[in-house]
Amino acid sequence: MSKKALIIGAGLGGLCTALRLCQYGYDVEIVEKHHQAGGRLNQFKKDGFTFDVGPSFFSMSYEFKEFFETCGIPISKLPLTPLDPVYSVHFAKDSKRYDIHRDLDKLAAEFKAIEPEFLENVKKYLKNAGKIFHDTEHKIIKKNFPTLASYALSMATVPWHHAPLMFRSMWTELGKYFKSEDVKVIFSLVAFFLGSTPFNTPAVYSLLNYTELIHDGYWQVEGGMYKITELIVDELKKHGVKFTYNTEIIGFEAKGNNVKNFTSSDGKKWSADVMVCNADAASFRGMVMEKPKYNTQKLNKMKWTLAPFTIYLGVQGKIPQLNHHNYFLGDNFKDYASDIFTTSISPDKPYYYVNMPSKSDPTCAPAGCENIFILCPVPDKRFKPDWSDSEQLSLNIINDLGQRIGIDLQANILTKTVWTPDEWEQKFNLYQGSGLGLAHGLDQIGALRPANKDEKYNNLYYVGASTTPGTGLPIVVISSNLVTQRIIKDNEAV
Repeated sequence: MSKKALIIGAGLGGLCTALRLCQYGYDVEIVEKHHQAGGRLNQFKKDGFTFDVGPSFFSMSYEFKEFFETCGIPISKLPLTPLDPVYSVHFAKDSKRYDIHRDLDKLAAEFKAIEPEFLENVKKYLKNAGKIFHDTEHKIIKKNFPTLASYALSMATVPWHHAPLMFRSMWTELGKYFKSEDVKVIFSLVAFFLGSTPFNTPAVYSLLNYTELIHDGYWQVEGGMYKITELIVDELKKHGVKFTYNTEIIGFEAKGNNVKNFTSSDGKKWSADVMVCNADAASFRGMVMEKPKYNTQKLNKMKWTLAPFTIYLGVQGKIPQLNHHNYFLGDNFKDYASDIFTTSISPDKPYYYVNMPSKSDPTCAPAGCENIFILCPVPDKRFKPDWSDSEQLSLNIINDLGQRIGIDLQANILTKTVWTPDEWEQKFNLYQGSGLGLAHGLDQIGALRPANKDEKYNNLYYVGASTTPGTGLPIVVISSNLVTQRIIKDNEAV
């Protein structure tokens, strides 16, 4: 008789874990608060436009390929396109635009006027960043740590010359290689992918520059990122996996050292041999499991990633001035990044990211129109609980973008949707509206993150951005593999 697994949350981590468990013969059921699967990797349609909700590209494409191959899915079902240039960066001070190419000679030409020795220095920087990546990939990132001691032993096998990178910031590390402020700003943007800033992100994460420019680059999915979710859901249905939506888990009952069942808001009981939580691994422990270590006071003291303020626009007319992926920055990066994310006041001159999927996928917008997704990192609700000024902030961003590309965007808007941290928290149970879960400071990485197996209950596991190994689409795919390994190992002799 096959064992039953209950997955709480249909985000990427939960979906991948469900499909992996199907390969081991588990009977899987998924319960999800939202009205459809995907978590932050979601989609909505409005007024003839189709919007990807969150992620718009990813790195480490081979993690997806490995996952699909393991689960018997031809990778051809998920057509991927590499990004080159990977993105464009627009500075306000001189209207300068830099196109960030993977070809280092082309990239050096972009920076010739401001960083004459760029090519030589970037090769040194990326070589060292690559060493960090390969020295930690299998020893730290792709490994389970059942105890802190096992983590310490694994850390001890990482070459010691990397140790100083744990104790200085990414910004400081970039200053060792580059003189130009613009170059340092551009290379530090990867810190925002971790939901943080380069001034409080350890220099070890310079490995992300290596992944974006050398190792594998950035990729997008033809037809939109939600194709990933749709493909996995279709495969799960072939395995007979049952989905229940619009249902939130709010409580549980235990019997000894096992969870007997979970309770949803409608009073229904949910039971299984194995339970896997794809809600936030920290806040779920506090809000649902009522663990003192994760009560509200202690959760608020943890370091969380920045919150998303997102605008979804459908506009009349084509916009050749924008690439698929674009960053729009001001002229006070250090002051902005140091202060804005711990204030209760929305920025007058915000920094933001613009994705225009209709640039490469005309099906997401009506003919002659563009689909525009704007993401502005903002303080989470611990620092800014009141988002009643959201309309003014969205106008600031739209007007700023319109001025910088020379188009009256406001006059051409056909549809507009704004999500503040309130909406992100409500829709996906993101703690205090934090976009990517727990941050990646020294005390919240590796085995110091909430574990992927519960501290007390033998049949409860966790997957996703706030458990090991961390945040990001490919990293969450790795997370699903790690938790599956633990489940199978724990249950093979049972």
